[in-house]
Amino acid sequence: MTPAERASAVAFAIRNCALEGLAPSDGMMALAASHEAGHAGVDALVDFARNERAEADATGDVAGSSAAGREHAGGEGAASGKAGIDARTVRADRVFANTVALAEHGWKGSGDLDELVAIHAALYDGVFADAGRLRTEDAPRVGSSAHAAGTPMSFFPAQLIETGAANLSSQLAEQRNLKALDRPDFVRALATIYDELGYLHPFLGGNASVLRMFASRLSHFAGWDLDWGLVSRDEYRAAKQRAYAGDTAGFEAMFDRIVRPANPSRVFLVAGWDQGPAH
Repeated sequence: MTPAERASAVAFAIRNCALEGLAPSDGMMALAASHEAGHAGVDALVDFARNERAEADATGDVAGSSAAGREHAGGEGAASGKAGIDARTVRADRVFANTVALAEHGWKGSGDLDELVAIHAALYDGVFADAGRLRTEDAPRVGSSAHAAGTPMSFFPAQLIETGAANLSSQLAEQRNLKALDRPDFVRALATIYDELGYLHPFLGGNASVLRMFASRLSHFAGWDLDWGLVSRDEYRAAKQRAYAGDTAGFEAMFDRIVRPANPSRVFLVAGWDQGPAH
């Protein structure tokens, strides 16, 4: 890995955690800085988080056995570990380390449910007991206006997740995985597929983080990169709630601000800002 690639992986991991309200420990961040400088391998980050978890496990189960409710509680719900070790920090360190490792090692970009499962399994290894497993029960859209009114709407039916994912994968394939689109068209198409995958909600917890990694990979291979550092947690949650009501304008505005050409010099010199890699 080049220094720039390591820095990019660390920056993405920090932001992906922040959007879930998770903050890695000072010790993990010091090790991440050492990793960026080339003095520590990515395995050192994973080992640090594992050892931290093992220490906490000496007197308490940090991971917990159920993913229910974690999606909207920022991962809360697990028991605390031993004195001086906060369960939320332990979880944040493990998610952070797993994210950096996954970003650097990569995964098979198949554009289907298998890809989502692979990301979830790697991202939440040692964090969720059901890492990489599809939910088997229907889940309410906690935080939606309907939920607040006492009539919660559900995400995609659990028994139809594989069918729904296959339809979305076919939709992406028909759109050539969003390749060769001008920027405005790409933004709209990405917002639409992002919303539909969010509604699919294949896992009990951790869907949003998985979806950001999936969207980032999809965008890069389509010729665009996503600068998640420009997105606040409040903006992301507002866009998501708006999408619950069937309006993807929030996601469109968000992506319009963070989409950048993967090859700026080619786009600017050959096509201009709004024209995509096809030109």
